[in-house]
Amino acid sequence: MIIFLSSGLFCLLMAAVGIQAQQTPSINDLNAECLGNVIRLSVAPLFEEVDAVFNDTQIINLTPGLATQCGFSFKFDPMGNAMLFASLQNCFSQNMVTLRTVVFAYSVYRVGKTCSYTPWTSREILCDRNYMEASEQSMPQWTCEEFWPILNAFKEAVASGYKMTVVFSPSKNVMNVDEVQRKGYAIANTPTRLVLRSPHNAEETYLQNVAGVPMRVLSTSTFFEQKWLVTRVDATAVCPTPVAFTPEVITWYMPKHIDPLFSSDAFTMLEVYMGIDAKRLDIEEMAARNYSVLVTEAHIIVEIPVGAVGGYFKSHIQDDQYFVTYTIEPMLELLWIEEVAHENTSYKVLFPITTPPMARPPQVRNCESDTVPEQAVFVLELGTFNLDVELLNITFPTMVLTVAECNARGFNVQEQRSPDNTLKTFRMEVPFSDPVVFKEVAEQGLTTFTLQLIYGLVIFPEYAPFSHSAVVDAVLLDIVPPSVTGNCDQENFHITVDYRNQEPFFVVLVGKRLLNHEFAQQYLTEGDTDFTITLPFSSPDAVFESVHSSSVRSRLDVALLNPYNNMTIKYFSLACSFLKTLTECFSNGTMTALAVKVESAPGLNPGQLTLSDPACGPTYSDARFAYFHFTVNSCGTTRKFINNVMLYENEISLPDELEVKLNATTSSEEEYQLKVSCYYVANITRTLAFLTRPRDKPFAETGTGRLMVRMRLAQDASYNTFHQEEDYPVVRYLRQPLHFEVELTTSSDPKVALVLDHCWATLNEDRDSRPRWNLIING
Repeated sequence: MIIFLSSGLFCLLMAAVGIQAQQTPSINDLNAECLGNVIRLSVAPLFEEVDAVFNDTQIINLTPGLATQCGFSFKFDPMGNAMLFASLQNCFSQNMVTLRTVVFAYSVYRVGKTCSYTPWTSREILCDRNYMEASEQSMPQWTCEEFWPILNAFKEAVASGYKMTVVFSPSKNVMNVDEVQRKGYAIANTPTRLVLRSPHNAEETYLQNVAGVPMRVLSTSTFFEQKWLVTRVDATAVCPTPVAFTPEVITWYMPKHIDPLFSSDAFTMLEVYMGIDAKRLDIEEMAARNYSVLVTEAHIIVEIPVGAVGGYFKSHIQDDQYFVTYTIEPMLELLWIEEVAHENTSYKVLFPITTPPMARPPQVRNCESDTVPEQAVFVLELGTFNLDVELLNITFPTMVLTVAECNARGFNVQEQRSPDNTLKTFRMEVPFSDPVVFKEVAEQGLTTFTLQLIYGLVIFPEYAPFSHSAVVDAVLLDIVPPSVTGNCDQENFHITVDYRNQEPFFVVLVGKRLLNHEFAQQYLTEGDTDFTITLPFSSPDAVFESVHSSSVRSRLDVALLNPYNNMTIKYFSLACSFLKTLTECFSNGTMTALAVKVESAPGLNPGQLTLSDPACGPTYSDARFAYFHFTVNSCGTTRKFINNVMLYENEISLPDELEVKLNATTSSEEEYQLKVSCYYVANITRTLAFLTRPRDKPFAETGTGRLMVRMRLAQDASYNTFHQEEDYPVVRYLRQPLHFEVELTTSSDPKVALVLDHCWATLNEDRDSRPRWNLIING
């Protein structure tokens, strides 16, 4: 039938939606929201069936066909949560010009929602999961003074024989209103608007390629006929079809210029919004969920990571194989205006997207870190699954047990969820001694325990059963495990393994390296019932835990492994501090420092370390060490005086940009910093002795007269440049040579030069040393 508002500006039809509940719900389990031209009702997982209630008296089941015709859609997730979406122009809403009211009722509960939506645009297009809706302005918008005479004339026209027909394009099929309704379409009109609604796969819809995107189109012309009047209203709805997928990203292309809705190419896009489940998201919310919207010249491109917040995973079974799909319902909301017609269009798409099934074969993991043969218990994990999967029973070779029966038997079956509460695994512990475990005794004291089982699982809510089988085993050595002890001296670790009068039945892992023949020849000493591994603390098989100014703490890990399954029989760790000088100070003003890579910085490259001046790198480096050699007046070394002592300090670290890169790649915020320092006595007095001895053959004759003596301090051994008076006192470091020039002049000898070279002056700690003098006589 035609729904025509004959009571002024109010629609007298009242609608309600009822839901039959599994148990008595609370009013807090229902939440209605106004989202533009859509009302969304969120329902907690307490309800099974959705009904429509007319005038609070007649209850009619809201079938899929009726929902499509009247502008309703439903969404259920695997956990039973439901959402009901209703167009503001649905069949049962009360209309109060700009306000629309929908009343929802659940058993004894009633939820009413009144939504304000103004102003209506010239054209409203709504695409929902099961229908497409077009709302066209059929008459101009008048003032109240203009409206009433025209409305009265329109009512008189209807009373005198008003006829309405619909012509579909491109088929040119003509139908009256009753035929339109029987075909599954819906049509309604008000004095100012025409509403047309259609299923997506209706007979008169067709596919059209728009900017490379296939879209479903419904195009109609509606004629209002009377003897003296014919009015035509065109209505077109265009909705997108499925999108592109990769295993990681959903990509949705929406044409920017939707050709069937435009009369020209001249238009202005006024608004672009994205949302989820009909609700808009702001930029911050989209960034937090890693959504993106890109507007290009031809398309609006939406990208959503598979598994992002806002969607959900669903489990499926195909040929007893486990698959998952990911479903999300993004929304695009556009507003544009055509520059020629000066008409604006509101276009909203609620677009459910489900990825193709993705194989996720479950795995049974024998938790070797927990399944220790000495404890005689299998520890198994089955996973991973979505939350809609439940474990019903487990089949063993001799019996089938429910989960409750397994726990009563001591198998401790538990459901474990991921930190984000989106995945689950099933954990179980089965003692070796239980009759469901098969036991086989072999030679050399080995016993094999085998567990065969079939997990019986089911997917809710459709109760789809499936199974997964597994066979796991463990090998137990029925002998006394060896003992491991250790100690350290000043240079080495000493690890002793005592296998107690038994043949060695294990392999040895030293650090991360297996003890092979070559390794044993170099580091192993054998006894009658034991052997000892002697390894230097600096061996690559050890790790440095920490570094101090006068010591290094190093650790050696040793594990004895079962050669049949690589399970750990014995684990031993020994850590010791070794006294080592990492910084050396020399009297000539040079320093050396050794930087060591520590366990807490696994990604460190010692060759990238520098002193305080980033230009000063190591003299030598390898994968574990960096050696620095520098003078105390270079490489950013600082000096300060403490009483009678000069303290020189520097720091070994990574340059800032490499520190940031290291932290980014290792997920660590640890900084590598090693301070090195040297102390020198600032003021001290030493005696400089000057000794002479007679020469066997003097190279000059004895002269008489006054002897003039002049002594100067040269800056280096070339004696070309000398210190001036303002340079004194001159500071020299320990064991740094002093160069003196002594000039002797007499009245008879024109000049006698005495050159003093390599004088280890007053700072020499060796008090028995004496300076060496070179005497050169000229003239």
